[in-house]
Amino acid sequence: MCVPGWLALAGAMIEFSHLTKRFGATLALDDVSFGVAPGRIVGFLGPNGAGKSTALRTLVGLVRPDAGAATLGRMPYRDLPNPGRAVGVVLGVDSFHPGRTGRETLRLASLMLGLPRHRVDEVLAEVGLSTTEVTRRVGAYSLGMRQRLGLAHALLGDPAALVLDEPANGLDPQGQRWLADLLRARAERGCAVLLSSHQLGEVARLADRVVMIGAGRILADRSLAEAGRDDLEEEYFALTAGADRAA
Repeated sequence: MCVPGWLALAGAMIEFSHLTKRFGATLALDDVSFGVAPGRIVGFLGPNGAGKSTALRTLVGLVRPDAGAATLGRMPYRDLPNPGRAVGVVLGVDSFHPGRTGRETLRLASLMLGLPRHRVDEVLAEVGLSTTEVTRRVGAYSLGMRQRLGLAHALLGDPAALVLDEPANGLDPQGQRWLADLLRARAERGCAVLLSSHQLGEVARLADRVVMIGAGRILADRSLAEAGRDDLEEEYFALTAGADRAA
């Protein structure tokens, strides 16, 4: 199991409870509530400007809510004893230092987390970055390679939860299948996985539940096993019509 004992006792889940956030005149999040249980993959869907990124950034302490709470194992991110070992986060893959190699990037992160040196080799093998690739500078990486590096960074602490924003961007079909297998394996080990994506087909095949958001409000929260997967695309377009603030 990937769930640490202290987090398992707390429930080991991602939870948004009546989360509200306003930026000036824009109500970015409007009473958002949903959760991700251990061992489950939840797809978080919505058009551009719907509030997905704001919700994820609030969860990991980058945005302060006006009301409500976002917690991991019933604790705010800032109160976790060692956040990087409780939750793995990929909110973008453009923040890595371009002058460092992939291995150097992960080694520095492992030192900050207090992890043994061999953990770097383990996650590199898990995400499929080769010996040659990890000795190259990150500035020369393709988008797909940066995505794999971001996932390796997120997995370093063997976290109880994964929070991923568009992790399939830049991956070819083989890479997308690899990502699906990796996330399923992590969920089977007890991890709670929150997956924000625009790829409806991949979410339909991978997720246990989907949560749809538009204009800052939850539009749907349903089990794919119970309601079926084939109509997800039609339901998404029907519910989110006119909800794209960026349009």
